[in-house]
Amino acid sequence: MNSLAIAFSGPSNSGKTTLIVKVANALKDKYSLAIVKHDPSDKAIFDKEGKDSWKFSQTGAEVVVTSPTRTTLLSQKEKSIDEIIKLLGDFDILLVEGLKTLPLPRLSVFRNKLDESYFPVSNALAIDDSIDLNNYDIPKHLDILDLNDTNAIVEWILKNAKKVR
Repeated sequence: MNSLAIAFSGPSNSGKTTLIVKVANALKDKYSLAIVKHDPSDKAIFDKEGKDSWKFSQTGAEVVVTSPTRTTLLSQKEKSIDEIIKLLGDFDILLVEGLKTLPLPRLSVFRNKLDESYFPVSNALAIDDSIDLNNYDIPKHLDILDLNDTNAIVEWILKNAKKVR
């Protein structure tokens, strides 16, 4: 299989992470996966103050922590999606949370109300029954998916994901 990628967008607390976890669990037995999460507010903390790796990171160096079960890169530089894809090595499917400007097929996730500013960067909307589509002028190019139908969403992903290498 080629390496394919799909992106997920939506407002905070819309269910993006929950959906990505459901999709990953549905795909993991058949495909090798990679996930990239965008942290636009730079709030995620991956290293504890005072630990050796934190001390190394404070120097500004690129730091790799490796163990028998994982390898963690603590980079002090923003990476492009192409650089990240190279770092990830082999994978079948890449799921990207956020990064609205990436030229990837995009599934936008909504609960309670739609944010029409996402329409131009989306290929599909994943919504639940809290949204009344009659209250919106939905562009014809957008597929509408049931947020709670993981199988249909996986099928849409496999059909629409973009080859990235």
